[in-house]
Amino acid sequence: MEWKPPQLDISFPPDLVLTNKLDLDPDFADNFARCARWCADGSSFLVQCENRSFQLFNICVAHTLVYYPSKHEAGAQLTAHHKRTFSQSSAVVNFAWYPGASSSNAPAYCFVASVRDCPMKLLDASDGRLRASYPIIDHRERFIAPHSLAFNLTADKLYCGFEDAIEIFDIQQPGEGDRLPTTLSKKSKDGLKGIISSIAFSPSYDYYAIGSLTPSSQAMDNIALYSESNKVAIMPIGGADSNSGVTQLKFNPTKPHILYAAFRRHDTIYAWDLRSDTSIPVKVFRTPPDSHKTLTNQKIEFDIDHAGRWLSVGDQNGIVSMFDLGESDELDVEQASVISPQNIDPEITFKAHGDVVGCVAFQPLRSNILSASGSRHFDDDVKEGDSHSSDGDSTDQESDSESQNRVAVSRRRPLPYVKDSSLKLWSFDPTRTVHHA
Repeated sequence: MEWKPPQLDISFPPDLVLTNKLDLDPDFADNFARCARWCADGSSFLVQCENRSFQLFNICVAHTLVYYPSKHEAGAQLTAHHKRTFSQSSAVVNFAWYPGASSSNAPAYCFVASVRDCPMKLLDASDGRLRASYPIIDHRERFIAPHSLAFNLTADKLYCGFEDAIEIFDIQQPGEGDRLPTTLSKKSKDGLKGIISSIAFSPSYDYYAIGSLTPSSQAMDNIALYSESNKVAIMPIGGADSNSGVTQLKFNPTKPHILYAAFRRHDTIYAWDLRSDTSIPVKVFRTPPDSHKTLTNQKIEFDIDHAGRWLSVGDQNGIVSMFDLGESDELDVEQASVISPQNIDPEITFKAHGDVVGCVAFQPLRSNILSASGSRHFDDDVKEGDSHSSDGDSTDQESDSESQNRVAVSRRRPLPYVKDSSLKLWSFDPTRTVHHA
């Protein structure tokens, strides 16, 4: 029987299937999710948390602890069960599931984690034990935590991006890897300079794209296409009017010639057709304009469903936007060089959270999407020293004491707080129209 990707119906807002909170940390009350990613079969998702830990959640069907990927009947109730927390020794930079990871396949149920001042870790997702380590060491013999991680299509190589280089590891042979410089030298103007912040492999060709956090300029682009077999740059990719660093790259799962990119402090996603001129993007996906929208330094991840039809992304105001990719990214190659980028508006938007939506992820094998929210906020308007005024008949000693207290409060470092730290699962199942009829 031929497998078909799940179909999504976005003719009206999705149904909220479940809402979950992170497991409480008594030592870190304002914890929140940085990002969340599904394993290959959608039976569980892993959350990267602000408190230097990972939290694993299992998806249960009909209140059982067994997940049935083939069960698609309407009305099947889903619940998310917190299974385990994997605490780390330092700040977590990034992580990636092993391709084909499944809770029903113990050998493949693992993920790699980049933790500051530590070697790369291959961790077992069932119990958190260390399976292998892959160190990246700089010229001062310090461990480097890469900012970007990606497995190749055959899942035997791990690519790690950091400043001016990519480290390539053989998964079967733990230890040091092979270093691929992205620029000839610090003074060279060729190649990609700065931190390699994103790596994405094409789903069917022998190449991958890398992006840098260094903003692009007229003399240098910050996205390039590399050959996996030859280990050389094929072509630069540019033309995005962002003037900022790359935060995420992703290929269309069913159209491997289409590359998408998101940028830091930028609410627009750009798309290139690699069959044509890569100096100009062919599509520009813009989220709805909002005069009250404030740009954040926090990384916001977008996602594309397995059918390559829908692109979803959150924003700083808790809004999730859905873009239709069905016909929008097909372009006549002969006319590609003369057509200016086309602006694409979202097909639907809906209020998902009361804080920054840092990540959205389509659930494999089901018509659901996971959203994670949370961000650090500093309330500069609240000043404890100004909340109370002294009475007219107070003594000079009391006024001096209050003045000293105000000075102490003003010197105290403000503590961040979180407005909305939650995980939500939304259903775009076409059968849900029965409930709205």
